[in-house]
Amino acid sequence: MNAPPSTASEHALALVQSTSLTRLVAESIEALILGGELAPGSKLNEMALAQRFGISRGPLREALRLLEESGLLRQEKNRGAWVRKIALAEAADIYEVRAGLDATAGRLLAERITPAQLRTLRKMTAAMREVPPGDVDRFHELNLGFHDCIVGMTGNAVLIEQYHRLTKLLVLFRRRNLLASMAIPRFAEEHSAIVDLLAAGDGRAAAEALFAHAQGGRERMLRDGELAGAADEPR
Repeated sequence: MNAPPSTASEHALALVQSTSLTRLVAESIEALILGGELAPGSKLNEMALAQRFGISRGPLREALRLLEESGLLRQEKNRGAWVRKIALAEAADIYEVRAGLDATAGRLLAERITPAQLRTLRKMTAAMREVPPGDVDRFHELNLGFHDCIVGMTGNAVLIEQYHRLTKLLVLFRRRNLLASMAIPRFAEEHSAIVDLLAAGDGRAAAEALFAHAQGGRERMLRDGELAGAADEPR
């Protein structure tokens, strides 16, 4: 026997509300992780989180499951959930894939970039040139924004989703890949050259430049990570 229309509608509404709540809680916990409040390796306190968001354990656990699927958490049966740690080798693998996505974004964007988008990227590279050599954090922020813009401007939803997923995972890598302060002017020029290639509509060259740029970041991360690992070894 079919449920009355009103009952079916109420069930559908409850399902939508439950799904929306789960996703909202997942996004809130994700923000705590990416913002550093929940550090890599830390165990999540389900009771504290449920109280913080004013929800029951059911929606919270569904939110944790979503975050596990995205790679930000790991869960163990009857033990709880932890913020994942990303090892150097996994971070290197992520960089390789992200380099390919950067190259794809460059090829796609060169074919369709608009004057308004070019102006936005020019403003960003101009801001990079103005960063004082010692302000590595500011340049790092602008660098992330620049690459996010290039990917976002392609309008390719699948590319954008995969790129953002990998970028979030790299936040869990403890040894943050900051540029050496003396290298800031050189990297600012690399970004400007990439924009010139996009403006010229040269998809192949833009892809190659973005790939090489990302691979340079991977090599610095590996070098710095290995040095840090050697420094951590007992003497």
